[in-house]
Amino acid sequence: MSTKYKKIVEEIKNQLTNGTLVAGSKLPSVRQLSEMFSCSKNTVIKAYSELEKEHLVYAIPQSGYYIVNEFALSAEDSTIVDFLSAGPDNHLIPYLEFQHCLNQAIEIYKKDVFTYSDHQGFYSLRTEIVKNLQDSQVFTDPDRVVIVSGSQQAIHLLTALPFPNGKKNILIEQPTYFGMIESLQIHQVSTFGIELSMNGIDLDRLEYIFKNNNIKFFYIIPRFHNPLGHSYTNNEKKKIVELANKYDVYIVEDDFLGELDRNKKSDPLFSYDTSGRVIYIKSFSKVFLPGLRIAGVVLPKIMINNFLRYKFSSDFNSSVLSQGALEIYLKSGMYKSHIKKIKEVYFHRMQLLKSACEELLPEGTHYTQPDSGFYLSIYLPENVSAKRLALLLSEKLILIDDADRMFLTHYKKDNLIRLCISQVQDHQIKWGVKMIAETITLLSNKRNYYYSLL
Repeated sequence: MSTKYKKIVEEIKNQLTNGTLVAGSKLPSVRQLSEMFSCSKNTVIKAYSELEKEHLVYAIPQSGYYIVNEFALSAEDSTIVDFLSAGPDNHLIPYLEFQHCLNQAIEIYKKDVFTYSDHQGFYSLRTEIVKNLQDSQVFTDPDRVVIVSGSQQAIHLLTALPFPNGKKNILIEQPTYFGMIESLQIHQVSTFGIELSMNGIDLDRLEYIFKNNNIKFFYIIPRFHNPLGHSYTNNEKKKIVELANKYDVYIVEDDFLGELDRNKKSDPLFSYDTSGRVIYIKSFSKVFLPGLRIAGVVLPKIMINNFLRYKFSSDFNSSVLSQGALEIYLKSGMYKSHIKKIKEVYFHRMQLLKSACEELLPEGTHYTQPDSGFYLSIYLPENVSAKRLALLLSEKLILIDDADRMFLTHYKKDNLIRLCISQVQDHQIKWGVKMIAETITLLSNKRNYYYSLL
């Protein structure tokens, strides 16, 4: 690394930390910097490339380089290590690209922005979503897609909606996404659980529940499960769909991280459905923009009208501006480029996290080993409380999830923590796991000492 190359990188980082440069700022051109530092253009380009790798700057062709976000200090500088938050990394959000799409959407849809639109969502957006879903082996048509205000709205509506099978109860994995549990509790729905581990679920137990418990639908996260990170095999998915068909049960497939799957042979449950029993939810929140509040739901045709009636009573229609901007973003090909980029970033972080867990976690702990995605969970020694651990770590500015909200009451455990890699930077991961490991050891030793006195 040349001295001038270092100086350019360090100077821009200094301006980021002192606030001279902020998110959205345009950086000097390659020519301007080469003159300022009396160096070649190649040296400047190399410096900008290094800053791009750190997700601090972003290049727009024929426009220049821009600041993606403020520079994060290192883990040792007393900043928060956030293994708790589950939104996309702010450094990876394509702010400027999407801003162009918003501006175009205002121009293209200016007559529609301030009026009510089709309750089912823009047909043109539904068409683009259908094209996009084909890459995930979901083949359908726009008439079966409904645009909703985020996947949480879809889950909430489906929980209350009467289903064609006339059944009332809902089955969920344990543990599972807390937003699903919240909807079940609000609607006071009779709920059954089936235990999930990295070895999957007991399919014989699943068949027994389907057969004997009047199950309306089974809510399942098939890839990169929240909170375990588990992914089902294709054979397991096929068997689950077969059992659903046999016992007249619907499946709600929340495939919110499916696009991060690097295994091209991995299919959604939807691809094995031949009788219209799988409802597929496609969210744009975790992998793209959480504030966009747009998701697509692929429904059996028999359920469309009733679902739209429930949605109409909820919010009339989803944001017209968001729909228009997303349509443009999908159609331009920018979304596919974005997914390709983040897929590698999150895969790399997950490998760093697993490596740190393997090296640093003390005896008596076990951790899940997802291929990619956002989540990895750690099973604690029996004498260590997840709530107590989370509290002590928060005092050290290490944030984790104690996973309590992800269990139904009669399945609750206080020995599981969830780590999410979406908000931590590479350099923070090992240090954060080291702090977690040391705190687990501290709690375990204290508890063992207490018992030795009894």
